Amino acid sequence: MRTAVVSFFVTVAMIVMESWRIPSETFEFKDKLSDYGFFQGKMSDLKPADGVVPYDLNTSLFSNYAEKLRFIKLPKGVKAIYNDSVVFDFPIGTVFIKNFYYPADFRNHEKGRKILETRLLVHEEKGWTAYPYIWDDEQTDADYDPAGETKSIQYISASGKKVKATYVIPNKNQCKGCHVRGQSMVPIGPAARHLNKDFLYPEGSKNQLSYWVETKMLDRYPSNTPRLPVWNDPSTGDVASRARAYLDVNCGNCHNRLGPASTSGLFLDVYEEEKNHLGVNKSPVAAGRGAGDLNFDITPGQPQNSILVFRMKTNDPAIAMPEIGREQVHQEGVSLIEEWIRKMPR
Repeated sequence: MRTAVVSFFVTVAMIVMESWRIPSETFEFKDKLSDYGFFQGKMSDLKPADGVVPYDLNTSLFSNYAEKLRFIKLPKGVKAIYNDSVVFDFPIGTVFIKNFYYPADFRNHEKGRKILETRLLVHEEKGWTAYPYIWDDEQTDADYDPAGETKSIQYISASGKKVKATYVIPNKNQCKGCHVRGQSMVPIGPAARHLNKDFLYPEGSKNQLSYWVETKMLDRYPSNTPRLPVWNDPSTGDVASRARAYLDVNCGNCHNRLGPASTSGLFLDVYEEEKNHLGVNKSPVAAGRGAGDLNFDITPGQPQNSILVFRMKTNDPAIAMPEIGREQVHQEGVSLIEEWIRKMPR
C-alpha cells in the first residue's frame, strides 16, 4: 500500500513537470488587478469578462470565515487534461483568480460585502507563481502587494453575532507553504473530486465538469469521476466521509507523503488508508506545546484527548493548525471532527 501511495505522489510531480512543456499564452504581470481585464463593469461586482469562468468546490478550505469567489481563465484554444486523483494538467497561461470577501451580514448578502484580497495563481513557463493583490478601502481596485497585510474586519455572523477579528493576508512566499508538492508549486482545489458538482451559470445549473467539456475547457468527464461530499451537508455523506473531505482540503495539501509536513508521519489526504498515518493511536514525532501533553494525534472515542482537535481549537500561532490563514477557530469544522473521532470504535 505504501509503495502505491508514494507512486501516486510521484505521478503528481511528473504530471506537473510535463505540463510546463505545453506551449500557450504568456502571462503579462500588471500592478493593478483591473489592468488584466478579468472583470467587466464595476470592479467590486466581480462580474467576469468573456473567457473568465466562475467555479466552486464541493468542500473548500476554511479561511477565517471569509467567503470566496473563484474564477479560471484558460488560454484560447487549449484544454485542461483530466486526471482522476490529482489536480488537472492545466496549460501554460492558465490563471486562477480567487477573491476573498466578507458579507456585511451573513444572514443577508444583499446588505453588501467587503473584498479584502485577490490571489492569482498563474501557470508560467517556470511553473506556477502566486500574485497577491490587496483591495483598497473604497473597493475600486486592488494593488499587487507581495508583502501581505493585517486588516481588522467586522461582520454579523450567520447566527446574528457581531464579530470583530483580525484577518492576515499572507505574503507571496507564504503561498508556497500550502501549494507545494515535492519541490513544485501547484494548485490545490481544481481536481476532479473537488470540482465534480453542479454550478449555477447564467444559462442555468449544470455540472461544472460537464460544462467545462462542452465549452472545450477540459478534454473529458468520465462517468466514474470521483466526488467529495460537502463537509456540512449530511445529505452528501456520512460523518466519516465528510470529516475526511474536510481534512483533505484543509490539511491534506501539507499532510501527505510529498507535502511540507511529510516528516510528521501524519497524512490527512483522502487517499490515506493506513490508520496510524491517519493519526489513529499515533504518537507525535515531537512533543512540546504543540502536542498539548496529549499522547496521540487521534484517540478513538476521545476527541478531547486528540492532538488533532487540540490544535484546531486554539488560536495560539505557535500551536494552531493550519498555520496560515486561520486567525479564527472554525467552530463548525471542529464539531465535525470531534463527532467523527467520538464515533470511532475504541
